Amino acid sequence: MPEPTSSRPVAPPVHRLVPSPAGRLHLVEQGSGPLVLLVHGFPEGWYSWRHQLPALAAAGYRAVAVDVRGYGRSSRPAATDAFRLRELVADAVAVVDALGERTAVVVGHDWGSAVAANAALIRPDVFRAVAMLSVPYAPRGGPKPSTVFASVGGDEEFYVSYFQEPGRAEAEIEPDVRGWLAGFYAALSGDTMPGPGAPPPYFVGPGGTLRERFPAGRLPAWLDETDLDVFAGEFERTGTRGALARYRNLDRDWEDLAEYDGAPLTQPSLFIGGGLDASTTWMADAIAAFPLTLPGLVSSHILDGCGHWLQQERPEETNRLLTDWLAALPPAAC
Repeated sequence: MPEPTSSRPVAPPVHRLVPSPAGRLHLVEQGSGPLVLLVHGFPEGWYSWRHQLPALAAAGYRAVAVDVRGYGRSSRPAATDAFRLRELVADAVAVVDALGERTAVVVGHDWGSAVAANAALIRPDVFRAVAMLSVPYAPRGGPKPSTVFASVGGDEEFYVSYFQEPGRAEAEIEPDVRGWLAGFYAALSGDTMPGPGAPPPYFVGPGGTLRERFPAGRLPAWLDETDLDVFAGEFERTGTRGALARYRNLDRDWEDLAEYDGAPLTQPSLFIGGGLDASTTWMADAIAAFPLTLPGLVSSHILDGCGHWLQQERPEETNRLLTDWLAALPPAAC
């Protein structure tokens, strides 16, 4: 059992590059103890876990936040199909191996939640527990994803379908990465998202763009100019193709994971969602199915008034939920 937070001094975070099937992965680690792997979503990077790294380290864990392949300082394979979930799971396993560990707890947000869930599903020998933030676990099943998303929105186009066409979203984002990110973060944040009567920012009108529905002129409270500079600087340097490639592999994932159709996650698990996050409402059925799909669920929490970026919008609450859950887990095998 890790020592209490108050008794554990915290050394500064360390940046590392480790080998993986992608080539190299950049990670930031802080602390010592049982390994906790933090996997970000779109459009973020390791920096989205900046509040969790010191808190987990202080609680007695070796906290490691990665730049997923295609992001930040990690390798960016040329092939689109290199960004399928099975490849990202292989990267997660490679990080555990490169750090000299046998097992880890995996925590994911947004797309990282899907990576974390599938890592636990495919490699239960490595990932002994899983926490999912913002996006709940939903077992593989149903029709092909592209068919489902194409039917959403009526005359308007769902953002997932919009992102799936190579080059299209890049043409919208890359001329002004910083401005686009500011608007996208604001559109999904609890304190700045459009009101109930405004056109939803998850859909594109005929001939339109996502950005035209983003709120303008105010950053969410969790994001200051320096934070925005960090996120924007990485995407300005790398471009957005690697990040968007996740959306272009949904049908491949559906095919790759056929053997896991309907499979539950049996490890100890945790879910945290935002009360104002569309992912929570769109996937309400998935949350209701947790007794069947997450038989090892320890606890599930919805943060009132919180949007999509919950570990940044509500860092103290998220840290408390994570550390309480981690402390209750069975100890890692030696």
